[in-house]
Formats: sequence, C-alpha cells, structure tokens
Amino acid sequence: MYQPKKYKKQDPYIFKFIQQHPFATFVIQQEELQATHIPVLVDGNAENFRLFSHIANHNELFTALKNGAKALFIFQGNHAYVSSSWYEQKDISTWDYSAVHVSVEIELQTTAELENSLDKLVNHFEKDQEQPLFYKNLPKPLVNDHLPLITGFWAKPLQVKAIAKHHQGSSTKNVKNVIQHLSKNGNTLLAQEIKKENLNND
Repeated sequence: MYQPKKYKKQDPYIFKFIQQHPFATFVIQQEELQATHIPVLVDGNAENFRLFSHIANHNELFTALKNGAKALFIFQGNHAYVSSSWYEQKDISTWDYSAVHVSVEIELQTTAELENSLDKLVNHFEKDQEQPLFYKNLPKPLVNDHLPLITGFWAKPLQVKAIAKHHQGSSTKNVKNVIQHLSKNGNTLLAQEIKKENLNND
C-alpha cells in the first residue's frame, strides 16, 4: 500500500474501520492472482484480532484455500473525486479515500466452526431487519444441503496497513470547500470524515 505519512492510520482506527466496512476484496495467489468479494467479520479486539469468512467451493479461489496459504484482504471506505475547481487557487484534482489492507495466513475451519461463523455472520447483517431471519431459524434441510458447498476459514493478520486520504495539510478554506461540495453531491459520509479529520475543533 502507498502510505504517505500524513495519511497513515493505526489502531484503533483500523479495527473500527474493518467493522464498519465488512465487505472486502479477497486476493490470493494461484497460477495467477485471483480475487473475489466477500463479507468478512472480525473476531477479537484492536490489539489482538483475526478475521473470518467463507467462500463457495465452486469459487475459482477454492483450490488455493489451504492451511498456511497467504492472502490479502482489501477493505474500502468512502471515496470520491475532488475537483480542483473547488480550491481557492488552481491546483491538481484528486481523489479522497480510505482503505485497510490486511495480509493474512489462512486456517481452514471445522464444520462446527463454520456453523458458528455463519451464525455470527447472519446475525450481524440480519439483526436490524424488521423481521430478521437468523441462521438458527433457517430450515435444517436447507442448511444441510448448502453447508457442504462452502468452506469457512480464519485469517490471521501478518501485516496491516491503513490509509485515510482526507485532505490533511490543506488550508482550512479548501477543506471547507471540499466538504461543502461533497455534501452537495451526496457524498455526505466522506464529507463528515474529512470534517472530523481536519476541523475537529470547529
């Protein structure tokens, strides 16, 4: 990851970021690089955590999913184009964004661990629904039919890098202009992040 010093992030930012952006790009090396996109949850705390997820056995990445295999998770945050026409003076346009890269070592889950992981995964995304359908409430025949078709895994972090390019170092006027235009364009979440990063005391 390209990490200019002023944009570099550390924990607890990283742990919270993964929790807030759980849909990741999963990259692993086979004869060529392969990638897929999967929901990923975090187990533990900011000081000591591991990731867990699963993929379908017919996914092209499945053959590389083995104990000890090395892989990369890319978690992408809010991002948007920033026009230099928003600045006080003519400058280069840019892109504001945030991301976390986690290099990991894979450990395959047992069937019991997979079911426990699925229970947590479904609960995480279903809990805010009007009428949530939790994993434990799914018809048993349906679960039994689908469980053999997927493989769950743990992912032990080996290296974690994070960046939040939010106009740090820019003038207050330019930062406020960027926030105003992003909000007007519908990028309110990114605008809020830029404000928090640069105008905490305003």
